[in-house]
Amino acid sequence: MPLDTEAWVLHRARPDESGPGRLALETITLPDLRPDQVLAEPLYGCWEGNMTHALLRDPVDVCAMRGEDPVVLGNAGTVRVLEVGRDVEDVRPGDVAILSAIGSQDEHGFMIQAFAYDAPGTIGMLARHVPLTRRNLLYVLRDTGYSARDWAAFSLRFPTAWANWRLAYGAYRLQMTERLCPEPFVVGWGGGVTLAELLLAKQHGCRVAMIASRPERLAQIAALGIVPIDRRAFPDLDFDEERYARDGDYRKAYRRSEETFVDALRTAGDGREVAIFLDHVGAPVFRATVKALGRQGVIATAGWRRGMKTTLLRAIECINHHLYVHSHGAREDEGVEAIEHGEATGWMPPPEREVSAWRDLADFAAACAADRVASYFPCFAVAADLPEQLAPRREWPALDAHAATAGAR
Repeated sequence: MPLDTEAWVLHRARPDESGPGRLALETITLPDLRPDQVLAEPLYGCWEGNMTHALLRDPVDVCAMRGEDPVVLGNAGTVRVLEVGRDVEDVRPGDVAILSAIGSQDEHGFMIQAFAYDAPGTIGMLARHVPLTRRNLLYVLRDTGYSARDWAAFSLRFPTAWANWRLAYGAYRLQMTERLCPEPFVVGWGGGVTLAELLLAKQHGCRVAMIASRPERLAQIAALGIVPIDRRAFPDLDFDEERYARDGDYRKAYRRSEETFVDALRTAGDGREVAIFLDHVGAPVFRATVKALGRQGVIATAGWRRGMKTTLLRAIECINHHLYVHSHGAREDEGVEAIEHGEATGWMPPPEREVSAWRDLADFAAACAADRVASYFPCFAVAADLPEQLAPRREWPALDAHAATAGAR
């Protein structure tokens, strides 16, 4: 029978509407459960960049694109299985699982559309109950030392980081062997995916640095053994090609910030050139990213925060042997590898995280969309009777540079 459930929904933009959308708490009716589906109860979700894109309706209005009004967002989290369709054989009611964000994929398992974002007909973690295909239960947590909240924070950003880092590090090592560069310098712009990749890079013996502007983020970066670079030292590093061509004052201010930026990276790298630049920001910083990249360097991205289009000088990039890596999420097997690696080595999100209550989600979402939330892994609670953890919590271990067993296979 159809099931009514509470959900925070996003409606299509009205013709007279401007500015970000706002979530509304409504009751929705779920369709009958198919034989290949499970009915699940979200435990914790994690606010992701694609959810911010949806609220900002940038680059598209996902409601209009999907032809649905409203939509229920949320493709990172952990769920508890309540009911199992007759064709599903390897999970049972009561199982707690990590969500997979794959909404559709090609014949090789690479993501095309994201679950509960641009994949039509999908209902995300902002609902009390969700129908899921077996494919969307990425990993059933039967024996783990980490909590359901830990794995919710891990669920999308860390597998994405795993897949992107494998490509970036592998591409770099095709040109620059360990003999040629025993300690690559890796720098990152961005948020949680960048942080997760830099922790992997640290495991691989790289020198790592991350750019941020909030004091609390800079402190957390330093506490994790990553060199913090204060974004506020180069405030005019926001490239606009048209304005750069016509506005002399803007051009001078930009160049000053760019020079300061390059100097800051030189200091952070202790004289090393940047070997791998993780740029998950996009167009406004791309020129500076390319300028700071050393010869034989790699620029890697799995998304963008600002600006989808970038330009480059092909001849110069060929001469410098620069390589570019673009990826989109993780294949299912990569997601499983990431989870097993995290469990085995402590490659996990930092544990100090506040959790938004269910009733506060509209305000929480607005704060995330306005970039007013300091956490790299902003989590929210869904189920009313949340278990504190799945197993006795162990201390978050320090990352050992020699502990990695995979990551660039």
